[in-house]
Amino acid sequence: MSEACQEPGAGACEVGSVDILGLRVHGVDMAGAVSRVREMLLADDRAHQVVTLNSEMAMIARHDRDLAAIINGADLVVPDGAGVVWASRVLGRPLPARVAGFDLMQELVACAAAEDWPVFLLGAAPGVAEEAAARLAARLPGLRIAGTHHGFFRDQDEQAVVARINASGARLVFVAMGAPRQDRWTAGNRGRLRPSVCIGVGGSLDVLAGRASRAPKWMGEMGFEWLYRLVREPRRFVRMLALPRFMLQVLAERFAMQRHKE
Repeated sequence: MSEACQEPGAGACEVGSVDILGLRVHGVDMAGAVSRVREMLLADDRAHQVVTLNSEMAMIARHDRDLAAIINGADLVVPDGAGVVWASRVLGRPLPARVAGFDLMQELVACAAAEDWPVFLLGAAPGVAEEAAARLAARLPGLRIAGTHHGFFRDQDEQAVVARINASGARLVFVAMGAPRQDRWTAGNRGRLRPSVCIGVGGSLDVLAGRASRAPKWMGEMGFEWLYRLVREPRRFVRMLALPRFMLQVLAERFAMQRHKE
C-alpha cells in the first residue's frame, strides 16, 4: 500500500495556502494532498475539483479571468510544476514540495485499490484510457475501474459523458484533457456530477498506456522536466515560452514587494 494511504494525515505537511500571481495554491506535500482528497471523499456531499497548477497555466490565467476564478474556486490546488514551487520561494511564501499530477494520480490509485474507491479515467485519444486502465488493473489487482471514456467528444455529447460517469459510481475521476480544458470541463460539470473528486492529470493516461514517457526522476527533481519535454517534442517550443515569462512576472512582483517595504 502507498505510504500516503497508510495513516491519513500522518506525516503530511501543510502551510495553508499561498498567493502566486493572484492564484491560490495550497501548501501541501504529497501526503497532505492525499489526505485532503480523502477528506473530500469522506464528506461525500458533492463533486470536488483538484487543479494541478503549472507555470503555463498560471500565465494563461493572468489574462483569463474565468480560468483564474476556476483555479481560485477549486477545492485543492497543488503545485504541479517546479516553476510554481520556485515562485513561492522567490516571493517569500515557500510551498513544502512539488506535487506532480502524475505522481498524485499514482498515489491515489494505490489508495483506491486498497480502499475500494471506484475510478473513472476520462481523456486522451480513443483507446488510450482503456490501455491505461488495463495496465493499472494488472499492477493493482484490487483496483476497481468503474469506466473509461476518451477526451475527443463533442460539446453536444458532454451530457452523455457526465451521465456515464455518474452511472459508473466512480468516486475518483481522473480528467486527462490537458490544461486548461480539463479544468474548465470539471468546473462546468461539478453541479451535474455525483459526489466524487475530479483531478486534472494532463497527459498521464498516455504515460500509463505506454504511449509517452516522463522525464528521468533526477530531471524532475532538478526542475528540468520541461527541457526533457522540449527535446522529445520540439513543437512545444512556443508553449515553453510561458516559463520565462512566468519567471519575469514573479521577479517583477518580488521587486514590487521590496519597493513597497522601503
